[in-house]
Amino acid sequence: MSTRGYGSATVVRGGAGDLVVMWVGFPLLGAGLGAALTAASGWLADLPWVPFQGWFELLAGLPAERAYPGGAGVAALAGLVLAFLGTRERMTVTVGRTEVRLHRDGHGRDIARAGVTGVFLDGKALVLLDADGAELAREQSDLDHGKLRAAFTGQGWPWRDRDPHEAAYRRWVEGLPGLPTGAEAVLRARQRALDENRGGEARELRGELARLGVVVRDEKKRQYWRPVPGQPDRDHQGR
Repeated sequence: MSTRGYGSATVVRGGAGDLVVMWVGFPLLGAGLGAALTAASGWLADLPWVPFQGWFELLAGLPAERAYPGGAGVAALAGLVLAFLGTRERMTVTVGRTEVRLHRDGHGRDIARAGVTGVFLDGKALVLLDADGAELAREQSDLDHGKLRAAFTGQGWPWRDRDPHEAAYRRWVEGLPGLPTGAEAVLRARQRALDENRGGEARELRGELARLGVVVRDEKKRQYWRPVPGQPDRDHQGR
């Protein structure tokens, strides 16, 4: 495929099957769930701890010919909203000889081949490293791993089967020495964001850590960190 600025590029994107699942499966699943909740609305309306009490009371008070279309329709609409959000979050990777573009939600990010010394997958995250060992990009996606590997190796990029710095990671435990000055507070704030499922804030704080010379990766809600080996020595806590 020829793409302006990328020469003969290889494009990796999600398949049509994913779109079918989202745009057909999500609304159908929502409609089924909505019908089931409508059938149980009288019982649910009597449980004070169940959310949306007003909605269930309304459904319970309607005749069946109006309640079921209303309950199923609202849930199906919620499924369509989820499909829309899921479609926006799909990533497209365009790999050329000299650049790669990571495109998501209407925004594209270009990374030059000259600055990349390693490309690999960390779980579902596509990671690009620079010569210092810092991360140029870490992007989550559901793209096929085999297709990503073939795209990068086919264009001559330095694909790695695993993280070359994997052994350098240490689990973050509050109060342990060795972190650059200021990183402890950022990791503490980021842990709170992870615990409270605030993904946007966690991504933002990952960038703050990168500026301090720290690379962080997550396993479930546990943080593991490593220093960037190629950066100048800094003042460290615990020295």
